[in-house]
Amino acid sequence: MHEETTHQHVSAVRPDREVLTRQRLPYFIGVSAATVGARCLSMHLVVIPPGARAAPHVHEGYETAIYVLEGRVETRFGRALEQSVVSEAGDFLFIPPGIPHEAINLSETAAARAVVARNDANEQERVIPYPAGGSSTGNVQAV
Repeated sequence: MHEETTHQHVSAVRPDREVLTRQRLPYFIGVSAATVGARCLSMHLVVIPPGARAAPHVHEGYETAIYVLEGRVETRFGRALEQSVVSEAGDFLFIPPGIPHEAINLSETAAARAVVARNDANEQERVIPYPAGGSSTGNVQAV
């Protein structure tokens, strides 16, 4: 057995509470540095209430993959959030590092739910608020 794996173990996590994030959306934290000692990965459930939207933001230095479980979500992205993609239940979405974006639940009556995975175990520390049409203090990439 390798030295670095001798003190690790398999962990099951059941989120027991909702956490309001920097994106102003309710998350249910699953795997992260804080919950299981993960070093390079976080995974959680996001719920976008009916008609709600995330605050525009940038993920500085890490990739994000999203699997939509329920609902239809428009993700606006780009320097002025001028580009758009719609994802729905069964779709995967990839967001590269440094791309300004916001998610919008297209339903006024039903919540949208998705599993979010990131290659950053401290998943909220490098979420940078992004003023729509402006620039953040982080490293924003051209789209």
